[in-house]
Amino acid sequence: MTGTPLVDLQGVTRHVELPNGSTLEILRGVDLTVGPGEHVAIVGRSGTGKSTLLNILGLLDSPTSGEYLLEGEPVGRLRSRALARRRGDDFGFVFQQFNLLQGRTALENVAAPLLYARGKQFWNRTKLATRSLERVGLGERLDTRPEKLSGGEQQRVAIARALVRGPRVILADEPTGALDVETGQAIMTLLDDAASETGSALVTITHDLAIAARADRQFRLADGVLVPIHLDAPAAVGESTAEVGAPPAVVPAAETAGFPA
Repeated sequence: MTGTPLVDLQGVTRHVELPNGSTLEILRGVDLTVGPGEHVAIVGRSGTGKSTLLNILGLLDSPTSGEYLLEGEPVGRLRSRALARRRGDDFGFVFQQFNLLQGRTALENVAAPLLYARGKQFWNRTKLATRSLERVGLGERLDTRPEKLSGGEQQRVAIARALVRGPRVILADEPTGALDVETGQAIMTLLDDAASETGSALVTITHDLAIAARADRQFRLADGVLVPIHLDAPAAVGESTAEVGAPPAVVPAAETAGFPA
């Protein structure tokens, strides 16, 4: 990677003080850089700190120590209002459970983040939301409510919502966890294409090694420590649905000693 990374974590830690006076260490000295248009995947068992890391990346939480640079700017120096502005302007979030507004149409769901935008984005929110839905293949479903959409269609609405403000960083938390294998692969293709076309950084948190293998780089988070690994992409959709915790035959042992089996 050349130039300034979009995301740059340097020695980031996160710990909390427990009522009994002991300290729970969630993240330990995490280093991570992600450049424009790059897709990074992070795998790990439940409870290893993946959600905490995602919250820090998305400016929803702050590290205990270490530094977070966003396009070269130290995040720790930003005041709460500036943090909120950068979170809204620069980040798109995709979740496993879609988190769509029930009773609202697909168009209204996608336009919702633009209610907090300024200038042209605010005034052109209907046009921008329509364009974003067309981009994910739902141009004919603008007036459809979530309960009338399939799981794959709901996740595409969620992706359109995440992309509608043109984020610099896309954070996807188990984006295929509620979908079948083929639909999940199609969703990841949408995210990969969006990141490549717009130059956004894409960070995917997943249990699924086949999904992680699609990324440019892969990491394992265990006991709060982030280490690089290497996964070979499956030859065909559905060939590998292994999750973290299953024997990782696609991972060279020399590179990932200690990978949970």
